Parts: sequence; C-alpha cells; structure tokens
Amino acid sequence: MKKQSAIIFTSVALLALLVAPHFLKSYGVYLLTYWLVFILAAMGLNLTVGYAGQKSLGHAAFFGIGAYTVAIMMKAGFSFWLGLPAAAAICFVTGILVGFPALRVQTIYLAFATLGFNTAAWLVMRNEEQYTGGTFGINNIARPELFGLSLDGALAYYYFTLGVTIVFGLLLFGLLRSPWGKAFTALRDNPIRAESLGVDVRNYTLLSFAIGAVYAGVAGALFASLVQFIDPAPFGVGQSIMMYLMVVIGGPGYFFGPVVGAAVGVVLPEWLRFAQDWYLFVFGSAVVLLMIWLPDGLLSIPDRIRARRESREASAARAAAVTAAAANAGKGSGA
Repeated sequence: MKKQSAIIFTSVALLALLVAPHFLKSYGVYLLTYWLVFILAAMGLNLTVGYAGQKSLGHAAFFGIGAYTVAIMMKAGFSFWLGLPAAAAICFVTGILVGFPALRVQTIYLAFATLGFNTAAWLVMRNEEQYTGGTFGINNIARPELFGLSLDGALAYYYFTLGVTIVFGLLLFGLLRSPWGKAFTALRDNPIRAESLGVDVRNYTLLSFAIGAVYAGVAGALFASLVQFIDPAPFGVGQSIMMYLMVVIGGPGYFFGPVVGAAVGVVLPEWLRFAQDWYLFVFGSAVVLLMIWLPDGLLSIPDRIRARRESREASAARAAAVTAAAANAGKGSGA
C-alpha cells in the first residue's frame, strides 16, 4: 500500500509540475525553475548527509564551481553541452579531495573542514578577477539549445530543467536501490559494523562526497544559465547553510526530502517578503521551531504518526493480555 501511495503521489506531482507553468506569469515560472535547481543541488547533499551520514557545510562551493565552469567555458566560445560534463567532472574530482578529511575527522570537525573549503573556494571566485570577474561577475550567460531548439524562453528552460532534474532523480533512485545505496546507509548507521561486513568505508565515504558534488555542479550549471549572471555572492557559506537546512527540513535520508526542503527554502522567503526588515527573524524563527518539533524533517510526520499508532495498539494489546491473564487467574482460584 505504501508503494502504491508513493507511485500515486509521484504521478500527481509530475502532472502538477507539467501543467502548473501554464497558469503562472513569467516570474512564477522563473521561481519554479529556481526551485528545481535547488532540488537537484539538495539531492546531492542528501546523499552525502542523509544517506551516507557525513557532515558537509561546503555544498555551495560545488554549486559555484559548476556555475563558473559553464559560464567561463561559454564565454570562451565553448558549448553549454561541453561545459556541463566539464562541470560535473571537475566537481567529482573536487568532491573526492574534499572527502579526504572525512576519513580522519567526523561530526562537527568535518563540518568545519568543509566550511573552510567553502570559504577558500568563495575567495578564489572573488579574487581571481581575470577568470571569474570578481565582484563584477560574469554576465550575458547564454541559455543552451537542444536539438536546434532555443531554450531561451522561460517556459522552455523550465521544462529543460525539469527534465534534467527527473533524469538525475531517477539515477539517484537507482543508485540508492543498488548495493551502493545499502553501503551508504550502512556507513551512516554504523561505520565500524559496515567495515566488518566488508564495506570499503574509505571508498564509499569519498564517493558520497564526489557524487553529491556532481549533483551540485550540474545544478550550478543550470543556475548560471537560468539567472544569466553570476558573482560570488550566491556561493558563500550562507548558501551552504541554507542548502543544509533544505535537507534537514525536508528530512535527511528521505528521497523526497529535497523536494520539500527546497520548496521551504525557496518559496517561504517569497511569502515572507511582506515582513521586510523582519524577514530573517521570521524565517529563522520558523526554522528553529520546525527543528524543535520535527528534528527528522517534515517527511518524518507520517512515520511519527505510524509509530504512535503502533505504540497505542501495542499498549492496548498488552493491556488486553494482562486483563485476560488476570481473568483466567481469577477463574482458576475460584475453582
């Protein structure tokens, strides 16, 4: 029944995503595309954090590397379709390098190590003006063509981004259902036991960072062509923290967690525009309350309800068993 419900939910969600843009104005389509980009980025972080159990606060750096790789290559005259795999490859290698500290340190120490990496990458983006444009950024980033069709329009680029997100979502779904996915969750739940069962902890730790970085790099490439201008601002530590919050709010280790978490991270700020100067206070307060009441994320609500129901049923069964035993004991003593 649970599998059928997931299939129905996914089908309805996809239908809504296909139809919704036709009822929205251009900014609404842009916002939906922006949301899809961050879903893709959060998918990668969810693999690293939610499934493999690593602590990473440097995801925005991979996001920026992907964006700058595509932007610089397109400015140099290369096609988007060469820039995209180049961004993925560079992020894969960089992800492996960033994963090495995870072989020696964990928890908060690993988080600080990845935070330092993000800061260093941001400083490169800001100071290497001859390549990145520095604080002036890179503008007039073109949108790609697909089979001779221009994706310059908002609706066309939305459907292109939706297609890429679905493809990478299916790839991740297949990965998580493979032996690799079981190895990642074993690494998260108990690394020592996983190693005793033959899981190569070193390789899977590095792979969790590398694959997560590829998703962020591809999302960054899509982001660059979406906004058509990039500077270092969207790739700083604050963005990494926001991406981490997207994973935590949606539910780390839940496949659809990035969908929900990215919606909160992208849509909620739009809803809070009326708060003006109080925006950050209201948004921060909402996140804190959510973390207090739902530390496992929004998608943990059905599991929590199910666990409470099962607990009540188990308590009722025990009470019934005790009552029946007492009744039988009373009959025995009466006889």
